[in-house]
Amino acid sequence: MTDSRQLEFEKLFRSEFQGLCFYAYKYVKDYEPAREIVQEAFTSLWEKGTDIDYSRNVKSYLTTTIHNRCLNYLRDNRKFNGNILEIEKLLESQVIDQHYEVDSFDTDELRKQINEAIQELPAKCREVFVLNRYEELKYKEIAEKLDISVKTVEAQMSKALQHLRLRLAIYIKTLIIIFLWIN
Repeated sequence: MTDSRQLEFEKLFRSEFQGLCFYAYKYVKDYEPAREIVQEAFTSLWEKGTDIDYSRNVKSYLTTTIHNRCLNYLRDNRKFNGNILEIEKLLESQVIDQHYEVDSFDTDELRKQINEAIQELPAKCREVFVLNRYEELKYKEIAEKLDISVKTVEAQMSKALQHLRLRLAIYIKTLIIIFLWIN
């Protein structure tokens, strides 16, 4: 790199680094990985050397790169974080049971009502719902698996969620209380 390009790069780094760290933090919710992602993006930009035209909008390039790296980070760390969240929720729900005496009949009844509401869904709608919520498949994956369009998956999920909202409306207070105590 020429001295002028090096100066342009340093100026860009100094002016944009902190803001891009905050941008990455919005996605990954952890400052250290956010900082590493931004550093990697700048390193990648540096390695491109003379291929980068600093007179063009390099910030857009960096933002897109960081966005994609954040999504990759979230994808790669989802299982690990998901397991931790499951354990934390289990521990917190035990604390709720001990300290706030959540009636086990109520939670058993709620589970029963949720399962009944799911069983009331039309077969295809229920299948789409179960694949998404219990098997954690994305809409595109469900569409491919069932040989239907993504729009059909979206429509079926919307129909299922609307049915569950209506069918379980009487339990909404219980769900909100449980949610607030867990979070």
